Amino acid sequence: MPNPPPRLTVQKTYKLSIGGKFPRTESGRYLVSKSPTTGEHLANYCHASRKDFRDAVVAARKAQPAWAANSAYLRGQILYRAAEMLEGRATSLADELAVSTGQTGKEARAEVNAAIDRLVYFAGWTDKISQVFGSVNPVASPHFNFTTPEPTGVVAIVCPDACPLLALVSLVAPALLSGNTAVVLASQAFPLPAITFAEIIATSDVPGGVLNILSGVRKELAPGMASHMDVNALVDGSGDPEIVTLLREGAAANLKRVSSPELAANDWFTEKAADPYRILDTLEFKTAWHPVGI
Repeated sequence: MPNPPPRLTVQKTYKLSIGGKFPRTESGRYLVSKSPTTGEHLANYCHASRKDFRDAVVAARKAQPAWAANSAYLRGQILYRAAEMLEGRATSLADELAVSTGQTGKEARAEVNAAIDRLVYFAGWTDKISQVFGSVNPVASPHFNFTTPEPTGVVAIVCPDACPLLALVSLVAPALLSGNTAVVLASQAFPLPAITFAEIIATSDVPGGVLNILSGVRKELAPGMASHMDVNALVDGSGDPEIVTLLREGAAANLKRVSSPELAANDWFTEKAADPYRILDTLEFKTAWHPVGI
């Protein structure tokens, strides 16, 4: 058998994740990821535009009613299935995390393992939030008065550069478990693991549009995130005071809720990042009255 001719390696371009698909940015722009230790060119990835963000919001809004209509138990099973898929790709994801962030192999694997455990942890909260955060309220009239938590809708999330995979899971899971859908801006410095995570989610049972992940520049996209009238809440984990200001100023015009978990790099591995009260950041509460039967 003759020797095969030399061939060029098919290099991967990291694309956006919108509506369960992986399109290139409509702007045609791209950014370059380089190794922080050697400066080696690792990959090109998409430089998302405001139009890409708007498209992602449309996809998230379309998916939200059906996702919220699922039973809490089913949402938990779907998120647990995503953790199973993440476990199956743990080795390759840890390798990518190490190469793209400069972590050691041991540190990268520890972050992947923590991300899997964090996803399983929050998956277990789907059928417990009503009991924990809901209530039956005492009233003076002959009525039953119930307060129940409901998803706020479409949530935009900004991820930090520290622990780019673990932080993403820690911010996304509390939003999704109650029935919200999300548009996520990945770590600006280390976006590659987030896009790979989106590919893993796409092969799980999570419906298309429930989780949409963009890569790009925070300062460029933050104003549009805050001012978009079909985004119901913002979660900013960037730790950047300038981004927090941009989001809060933009959200003031439409009374959008903004939460900013103030966590240091090491905090993402601790119980501070697994605080179930963060679920409240993307919940609303509905109170219903029902007459007492005679």
